[in-house]
Amino acid sequence: MSQKKSLINLGRRHATASALLALGALHGTVALAQAPVYPAKAITFVVPFAAGSATDQLARALGQSITTETKQPVVIDNKAGASGMIAASAVAKAAANGYSVLITTNTTHAANEHLYKKLSYDPVKDFAPVTGLGKGGQVLVVNASAPYKNVGELLAFAKKNPSKLSFGSGSSSSRMAGEMLKQLAGVDILHVPYKSNPLAITDLLGGQIDLMITDTSTGVPQVKAGKLRALGYSTQKRSAQLPDVPTLDEAGVKGYDMGYWFAAYVPVGTPAPVVARLNELLAAATQSAAAKSFFDNAGSEAWTTSPDELAKFQAAETRKWGKVIKAAGIEAE
Repeated sequence: MSQKKSLINLGRRHATASALLALGALHGTVALAQAPVYPAKAITFVVPFAAGSATDQLARALGQSITTETKQPVVIDNKAGASGMIAASAVAKAAANGYSVLITTNTTHAANEHLYKKLSYDPVKDFAPVTGLGKGGQVLVVNASAPYKNVGELLAFAKKNPSKLSFGSGSSSSRMAGEMLKQLAGVDILHVPYKSNPLAITDLLGGQIDLMITDTSTGVPQVKAGKLRALGYSTQKRSAQLPDVPTLDEAGVKGYDMGYWFAAYVPVGTPAPVVARLNELLAAATQSAAAKSFFDNAGSEAWTTSPDELAKFQAAETRKWGKVIKAAGIEAE
């Protein structure tokens, strides 16, 4: 073959390759243009707790905002039970397309792996973090007739009288808050478990237990009614509902910080653009009137993050919960 023919053939091959590349780029552009904009159908918010719970109320408030923004319905699917494992497992196994979203708390994604020997889901490997949604604190309360006027007096009595005081709890957050108080303050206080915080409050009012650290939505109404006395708040920032009540850290229990949080997760493998859009929608939804009403009534506040920030926060919280649970001698079930 002559040199001239070789050059002609080489030129033809280059032209063909260029044409194929151009055609492929065109097909990609068309496919991108034809891809449905997320969300193109109803989104399901899976909630690990019963209707009426704080997490359920928040999910409904957020869903209302997203429906208004996208014109797509948001369905609330309450899968209560097994400390949130039923709901978490369902979302972990769902299609990774952004239409099954777990609206959850520290229970499923920080505490459970330390409280149960075997989980039906992996809180890290099975999920893609989307965003934090909100944070709240708890309040240390005693009966209004109790002699303790502040945290210092309560702890002084506890140190002089080991195991004489008792604290109740009806949630993992409440239980761990009490255990952290014991550990950081170096006191021995008997734990009394309840099925819910309101049931523990009833016994606190009746004098069957001496104190508890409970969510503000349960404790604050009793404080404002004059039936309970608030001694301290569980996070590093004071509660807007109880601005005159010091944090436990301020009250002398240095380093104390035990709140609760809400966050959103989707199945691992969900496309990054979908996660980004969902993050954007949820972040905006936390600023809606319905969400603000929820946060005000629950004594919590909006808290949003990037997916990476949520992943790092979750890891830190998991370590913290694990440390408290181990120190408390709580054995996994």
